[in-house]
Amino acid sequence: MARSFDAVVLGSGPGGYVAAIRLGQLGKKTLVVEKNPTFGGVCLNWGCIPSKAVIHAAELRQEAARSAAFGIGTGALPALDLPKLQAWKREIVKKLTGGIGTLLKANGVETVKGRGRLLGPNRVHVEGDQKEEIEAKAIILATGARPIELPFLKGSRVWTSKEFLELDEIPRRVAIVGGGIIGLELGCALLKLGTEELSIVEMLPDILPGTDPDLVRPVRRKLKETKGVSIHVEAKASGYGETATEARLEIETKEGKKEIVCDRVLSAIGFRPNSEDLGLADAGVATDKRGHVLVDQRCRTNVPSIYAIGDLTGAPYLAHRASKQGLVAAEVIAGEPSAFDVQAMPAAIFSDPEIATVGLSEADARAKGKDVAIGKFPFSVLGRALAQDATEGLVKVVSDKKSGLLLGVGIVGARASDLIAEATLAIEMGARAEDLALTVHAHPTFPEALMEATEDALGHAIHIATKKR
Repeated sequence: MARSFDAVVLGSGPGGYVAAIRLGQLGKKTLVVEKNPTFGGVCLNWGCIPSKAVIHAAELRQEAARSAAFGIGTGALPALDLPKLQAWKREIVKKLTGGIGTLLKANGVETVKGRGRLLGPNRVHVEGDQKEEIEAKAIILATGARPIELPFLKGSRVWTSKEFLELDEIPRRVAIVGGGIIGLELGCALLKLGTEELSIVEMLPDILPGTDPDLVRPVRRKLKETKGVSIHVEAKASGYGETATEARLEIETKEGKKEIVCDRVLSAIGFRPNSEDLGLADAGVATDKRGHVLVDQRCRTNVPSIYAIGDLTGAPYLAHRASKQGLVAAEVIAGEPSAFDVQAMPAAIFSDPEIATVGLSEADARAKGKDVAIGKFPFSVLGRALAQDATEGLVKVVSDKKSGLLLGVGIVGARASDLIAEATLAIEMGARAEDLALTVHAHPTFPEALMEATEDALGHAIHIATKKR
């Protein structure tokens, strides 16, 4: 006889495990099906957390060398102990993934290891150590996404982000196919860890496509100023070959075909949803042309008993978006009046310098017909940034000129990923630029730049020259 649950969650990533815990809190008998040995999905095991651990270590190494400017050390790069770095990274991952298991158990959530597949609107087949069929009043699909692979880009010298995070050596020469978020984050880290030649290949006219050019500019400038870095835009990877000692990446550019000789190739061209072999067609679940599951504001598919959350539902591929959707799906299943009606969805890029955004960019706002007021404040005149020798970057504020409503904020520079939280709260609460400008910010701090940028949008910034309005 099949086991029966109020809800079954397929996948235990940032969306799945959050949904399961909330279901448990709301008194629903819940089962999580996870095919991998550990909980946490890509984010905790091979993405957000381990990548930021490696990126932080790379930044510390660079900062140690730069500290000579403050009278500390000799300016030499410290030695890198990769086994120790990997052990530290794995301990973090182990602690967090183990913690998820503890939280699931504490909230009465049952778990099973195996691959789940829909047999219908209320039935799931699980295949693991044992095979069984599960009945559920509701099903949440949280199977995430995986890196896109180019058919010709395969070999022992080709990395995805997953292989990169298990690195046991720092290659001297690396080519990155894809100048988007993952490519830039890992590329910047490699440079700090000791890679001497870095080639970035991007199909579109600029790196970090879709990001405000004002925010991309400092990142591109720093890369171009770094010895050994070459950026190929409007270029396409077209062929690959490798020997026992090197890899050769063929690219097509406006100037013709070129060949990049390197030690490793990092493929970072994006993600695709894990929607194959889920039984979506058998259950009648609708998808778009790329395989993303279509959902409404309640995270419900066209089949009333089936919900979908996270990367499976399409861009933006963000762990915190998945978590929020997980909360919404769980609360809807429990009969709560919940919906995914987020006004402000922040995003961060851990490049060098960092980039963080929330709300509408200037281009997006103008495309929507908004008459906007733009405010900017550079870190080059920010006291705290000067004190820490972190003067690259700026805060850019986009507001509605007539109402003063804050529409969007972009930050590039030190601590951008942390600074964006204040802007996110402001937009979510419907704040005006004046509200941020009137809020007293502690001095000397990085958040002062947000206050100054909103004052610039209003025409009365104190610490930069502005035109009277």
